[in-house]
Amino acid sequence: MNSLRERLPDFISLMRLNKPIGTLLLLWPTLWALWLAAEGVPSIKNLLVFVLGVFLMRAAGCVINDFADRKVDGHVARTQHRPMATGAITAREALILFSALCLLSFLLVLLTNALTIQLAFVGVALAFCYPFMKRYTHLPQLVLGAAFAWSIPMAFAAETGSLRPELWALYAAVILWTIAYDTFYAMVDRDDDLKIGIKSTAILFGDMDIAITATLQVLVVIALLMIGTNFGRGLWFFLGLAVAALLFLYQQYLIRNRDRDGCFKAFLNNNYVGAVIFIGLVLDYQLGGN
Repeated sequence: MNSLRERLPDFISLMRLNKPIGTLLLLWPTLWALWLAAEGVPSIKNLLVFVLGVFLMRAAGCVINDFADRKVDGHVARTQHRPMATGAITAREALILFSALCLLSFLLVLLTNALTIQLAFVGVALAFCYPFMKRYTHLPQLVLGAAFAWSIPMAFAAETGSLRPELWALYAAVILWTIAYDTFYAMVDRDDDLKIGIKSTAILFGDMDIAITATLQVLVVIALLMIGTNFGRGLWFFLGLAVAALLFLYQQYLIRNRDRDGCFKAFLNNNYVGAVIFIGLVLDYQLGGN
């Protein structure tokens, strides 16, 4: 017991329980989807299932990410003290923890319906594949986006038992948003990644990184405008989206010099983007009369 207690901080670090930003970035689109699918009144059961599922699957994603990067994290300034890079946690222990987290997530999904359960297998596959993509493609952020956005069809399946066509526009918007903010994150590590051969959109975009991330953010706003129209949303939703657009402008200001601190702040600022869109959506359903 003493040994486990002493090692607990390492496992907390491995699952990033001490750094909730990734959980929040996964949570906001999940909540958007639940509110849209349920027309503003998601079931308490589904709300609990998906919030807990986000928490567990983000932890699982961090574990498998560090497992995949265990031989390279020690060469990157930002990650050199991660528990697998230092040897504090073994590869076997990480795989056991990953499996346990996925099992707990699957038990939660069993509380939903057959379609959601089927979709869950795709979600696990995406979560497992993402960390390995950075060795083979400069677009690992695209795979991350597909994984982060997969809660959207699952939420619609859980709430409605079907996959209405309009949800895929939201799915695409979240992928584009993820590519943009994770490119900011990759810009922090770009110099280290170039040295050790890790691929990313930050490297692929090169000197066009600012222009391309700005374009992606414009496309996100356009897609969300379409989603608001298709789902019959009103003033409060579009006000929330306007605030999100202003936050995107602020993020472009932060990355203007491409310095590490500015890029990381821009990445973190996306938590507010997700929050204001969700707040606007909730207020729109509560006060908009729909």
